[in-house]
Parts: sequence; C-alpha cells; structure tokens
Amino acid sequence: MRLDGIRACVFDAYGTLFDVHAPVAREASALGERAEAVSRMWRDKQLQYTWLRSLMGAHADFADVTADALDYALSAHGVSDIALRDRLLALYRTLDAYPDAGPCLAALRERGLVTAILSNGTPDMLAAATRSAGIDVSLDHVLSVEAVGVYKPDPRVYRLAVEATGIPAEHICFVSMNPWDASGAAWFGFRSVRLNRLGSPPDNLPGELAGEIASLAELPGLIA
Repeated sequence: MRLDGIRACVFDAYGTLFDVHAPVAREASALGERAEAVSRMWRDKQLQYTWLRSLMGAHADFADVTADALDYALSAHGVSDIALRDRLLALYRTLDAYPDAGPCLAALRERGLVTAILSNGTPDMLAAATRSAGIDVSLDHVLSVEAVGVYKPDPRVYRLAVEATGIPAEHICFVSMNPWDASGAAWFGFRSVRLNRLGSPPDNLPGELAGEIASLAELPGLIA
C-alpha cells in the first residue's frame, strides 16, 4: 500500500492516539476483577450514546456523554463509589497516548504534511489530552464535533477537516482505530486507513478503505 498525493493526515483521537482504557487500568485495584468489564462497557456505552443522540437529534457534548456512560457501567457492575467515579473522569482528561502516536505525528510534520485531530471530544477535553500527552506541538489543527453539534460518522464532521485545512478530501489521509469511523471517513471521500492494533475483522459498511496498518509507526513510510 502506497498513499500518493497526500497533503494532510487527520487522526481520530480516542482509541487511536489515546488509550481509552488507561483510566480504569490506573484504578484497577479499586475495581478488582470488575475492572476490565467496567472499562469495556464504559467505552461501548460512550459510543452507543453518541450514535443514539445523533439519531435522536438530542446532542450533548462528549464530556456529558462520557460521564453518562461511566455512570451506567459502574451501576451495571454494582459500583457506587462516587470518589472513584470522579477520579476516573479526571483521568479521562489526561489519557495516556499510545507509544507510537508522538513519533508518528512528529515524522509527518517533519515531512511537511499538515497534521490534525478530528474527534468527538470537546475542545476543552482535547486541549487537555494533547497537552498532557505532549503531542500538541505536533498538531496543526485540533477539530471537535462541537463545531457542528453532531457525532461521527455524520459527513458534516468529516467536512470540518476539509474546511480547516483547505485541502480536498482526496488529498487527506484519515486514520482511525474505530472501523466504523474509518468507513465513515472513506464514504465521505478521505483516503482512509484503518489502524487495527487488535487484528479484528473489518466492519461491513460502505466506504472503501485505502488500507490497514497494525501500528502508527507504519504510516509515515506509506505516504509518498
């Protein structure tokens, strides 16, 4: 796989650059054997709520959705520790970046490509996360769905990257760990690359992917 004519690389944030399971991992001792199940349910409900709110026309920002999803996951597993809840939400603002995220962004910037995040997160959440992870210096744009008030994979979200960079969709490489997001970006018109850290099968959705990588370390070498 080679990606010719790419002028910008746009990344999903949560799950792609940032490890969404890091907060529960840091509080694993407080949750015991329920930790992994709580973390998985938190993430699943978070995404479900974004899709459902978009379909319902009942937008709430990602901070509220994240809190609602955590409340559900904790309740479902019989956890009523308010202090733990507050610690988990605080940790979500300073998520760990994956080890390959920073070097990938820096390599792309060194080659003169425009780099950006396009995320469901609020501007405040994204500013805190990128600053905490030290990748803010390697990003030209940090774009939030709050500008259009609807979540991915609505095409209006992907259009934000075209408008911010001034670069046509066919010259933008979009990268996401979420297969539905990668498909949505491809359907919009981006050269979409699925980051598949876990080796899971593709979703059966519209949008032809430009390719698939197992690590962000592979990306700079694929862009001609």
